[in-house]
Order: sequence, then structure tokens, then C-alpha cells
Amino acid sequence: MDLMKIVEKEIVGENSFPEFKAGDTITVSYKIKEGNKERIQQFRGVVIQRRGKGVTATFTVRKMSGNIGVERIFPVNSPFIDSIEVNKVGSVRRARIFYFRNLTGKKAKIKEKKNVTAAKED
Repeated sequence: MDLMKIVEKEIVGENSFPEFKAGDTITVSYKIKEGNKERIQQFRGVVIQRRGKGVTATFTVRKMSGNIGVERIFPVNSPFIDSIEVNKVGSVRRARIFYFRNLTGKKAKIKEKKNVTAAKED
């Protein structure tokens, strides 16, 4: 086995985050240190992309703060991520939705994916 893969497995612990992809709306609870205090800040937005694999995997979340778009890149294996919650599962055709940056108003809405399992139970 490759030596780098062995080292990556030792460094990275198993995280219990839910599966999410581009187009999903998620809330990331992120630990922030201010002096000697530590608090948790919520960052809710749309996932624009997932990138990389293993230790270097990251995901980008975009939210609107007033009229200004704010993007933040989170490492998947960061010890500062407390939890990730999937709020909506979006239906998009691309793995990286950079075109979303240029959309405003109703065009910036992402269709929510229909829950297939709930329809079968009825």
C-alpha cells in the first residue's frame, strides 16, 4: 500500500457528517476561538462545490449576507467543524455550480429534490 495513504488514514479520523453535494443547502457549525474563549458560529448556505479527496477534501458554501454574496471554503477533515446539517437537497445538473454566483432574485433559487421514498410509501 502507498505510504501516503497509510499516513492519511492515521491522521484523519472518521467523521460522522451526512452526505451532501453541490446544490444542497447546509448549515455548518464552526468553532471559533476568540482569545481564550471558544464559541460555535452557524454558517448556512448553498454548497457550490466539493473538491479533492482524502485529507485535502474541501467544500465551498455560499450565502447571501444582505446584498453581498459570501463564500467560505471548509476543509472536510477540519477539527473546527462541530457539525453539518443538511437543510435542503437541491436538484442541479452540475458538480460545480459557479454559474450560481451571477444569478439574482428568483433565478437564484435551486429546485428542491423530491423525496422518492416518501412517495412510494403513500
